[in-house]
Amino acid sequence: MFKKGVYRKIVGFSALAGCLLLPGQVRAEGPALSASLGFEFASGDYGTSTRTQSIYLPLTLAFAATERLGFSLEIPYVYQSNSAVNTGVLLGSGGQMAGMQKEVAAMNGGHGGSGSISSATPGNYGRSASGLGDITAKAGYILVPEGELMPRVRPYLFVKFPTGDENKALGTGAFDEGGAVEFFKQLDRWYTFTEAGYTFQGHSSVLPLKDYFSFNAGIGYAVTDALLPMLVVKTSTAPIEGASQLVETRLKLKYLVTGRTSIEGYVGKGWTRSSADYGSGLAISYEF
Repeated sequence: MFKKGVYRKIVGFSALAGCLLLPGQVRAEGPALSASLGFEFASGDYGTSTRTQSIYLPLTLAFAATERLGFSLEIPYVYQSNSAVNTGVLLGSGGQMAGMQKEVAAMNGGHGGSGSISSATPGNYGRSASGLGDITAKAGYILVPEGELMPRVRPYLFVKFPTGDENKALGTGAFDEGGAVEFFKQLDRWYTFTEAGYTFQGHSSVLPLKDYFSFNAGIGYAVTDALLPMLVVKTSTAPIEGASQLVETRLKLKYLVTGRTSIEGYVGKGWTRSSADYGSGLAISYEF
């Protein structure tokens, strides 16, 4: 018999593979491949006596196999000013432009007790760390196209691979699997989205990880055909034992430079003990 964790991994990979093998009925019009390079900065004490600054540089490759079926691969490079918190948990998985901020409030020597937030040894807490973070693969399918009254409905699945060095607190050393459903609707120049998802975190011998529910929503207004501001609220339940729930607001601005190139930036503010105090980000995308 399989152990529970092994069985869950098999289910997660099988679900992702199933989504990857969904037949496409119509080829996507226009560019099928896009690339995005992002820069994100976050700063906070996360309920501890130590302030941590993090920089997240995600390279995201996306491929539209059909008008409905799409895949993406996010490969992040991570820097943090110290190892008192685990950046792999701080930045989360499966989210756009680094997704949700995650951590807990109290240190426990990096040995996995309740409230531990870092897999680094205590002697390394004051040292900066940088390197490859955890890579995330995603597959999504538009079940319901947007209609006059009906929003577009797009579920997706993702798998996070433990490629970040857990000894430097750049990753958790565990696989994550999960999924979400996105809803998008545009009415004249107003546009809205909501997203609800659930993440199954893998077992870690050094971090008390928890499965968690996330919910994001946003509303925007197209000032022009090229200038698209949006207000976004991002929330999730606690991803680690001892953490508070996570609540963050972001003011985003997207500018369509050309038909193939866009620039997106945001400034963000966290509102709970376990969220970053503030953050900002910038991403440049190009469709081939």
